[in-house]
Amino acid sequence: MNTRMRRAAVAVAATAMAASLAACGSAKEAGEKPKASGSGAAGGAIKIGLLLPENQTARYEKFDKPLFEKKVAELTDGKATVVYANAKQDATTQNSQVDTMITNKVNVLVVDAVDSKAIAGSVKKAKEAGIPVVAYDRLAEGPIDAYTSFDNEEVGKVQGKALLEALGDKAKDGDIVMMNGSVTDPNAALFKKGAHSVLDGKVNIGKEYDTKEWKPENANTNMAGAISALGKDKIIGVYSANDGMAGGIITALKAANMSPLPPVTGQDAELAGVQRIVAGEQFMSVYKPYAPEAEAAAKMAVALAKGEKLEGVTTSKVDSPTTKGIASVLVPVVSLTKNNIKDTVIKDGVYTADEICTDKYAAACATLGLK
Repeated sequence: MNTRMRRAAVAVAATAMAASLAACGSAKEAGEKPKASGSGAAGGAIKIGLLLPENQTARYEKFDKPLFEKKVAELTDGKATVVYANAKQDATTQNSQVDTMITNKVNVLVVDAVDSKAIAGSVKKAKEAGIPVVAYDRLAEGPIDAYTSFDNEEVGKVQGKALLEALGDKAKDGDIVMMNGSVTDPNAALFKKGAHSVLDGKVNIGKEYDTKEWKPENANTNMAGAISALGKDKIIGVYSANDGMAGGIITALKAANMSPLPPVTGQDAELAGVQRIVAGEQFMSVYKPYAPEAEAAAKMAVALAKGEKLEGVTTSKVDSPTTKGIASVLVPVVSLTKNNIKDTVIKDGVYTADEICTDKYAAACATLGLK
């Protein structure tokens, strides 16, 4: 994974910003609480708390964490410390982790919330302690200072458009099943909204689920229920909000002896998802280049820790249910199909052809010209 991470990060380096952020910031007395604006950590000795939500999805440990750490090191000449914790899908655990970070006097917090509402009280505590908070990937509630993610409504639109493309003129010849993400994740609502804006009126939605904790096994159970309720001959496509769930869905489709498999969407360009696309089992995924997202978060965190303003770092503003005009960076996404694997995840160094094209997928890779 280290080699992939390094290659992915190189593609979106920002040398000029690194120089300006590393050079700025004024001295701060030891033990003094950092402020959301004003003087920063002494001599660039920054301590950044990074809180990620879970380890079920491959991206967080394999991409987000190492890419973020690498960019922070680059921006601070290796003088910053990243204090890391993973909540393993438990909102109570994450709130305790915020408390620990406050006690440890981090200069800034970067939080990818397990539950966007449940984290609001902890965000408020951090702010009261003088610690600015960056919402990462999911827009947490509470007094957030900055936010970076992808255009999540656009993600759903991209997925919906791809499913319509796969169905063609047979889009109303049967039912589709919609497998949305967890209700505790605000991104899931945006994916769903975007997908419905494209699909409504153009397909028949036979069953729709909000999948608890994004877990593939829950998606598998839901899909088995949909097959039982609708009948396997009626299901012509499946909207899956991410690749992990797509894996559970496809397992259920195979267990029902559905052949050929209906088109299934996904998101995150996980290795297993890319391999299923190569094999023709999954129609598409949404490729979200993690390097620019992680690097934007690193730039925000370093700037805030040094008491600097975010002009020149952020590019837009968004509103949460509790906070208006949050300085933000939204990263564009790409529809990943068998036709552009070489020009996306391989070209960007996320995976090598050898990593994708193991023996099981060698013949399919050869057909696609990947090997």
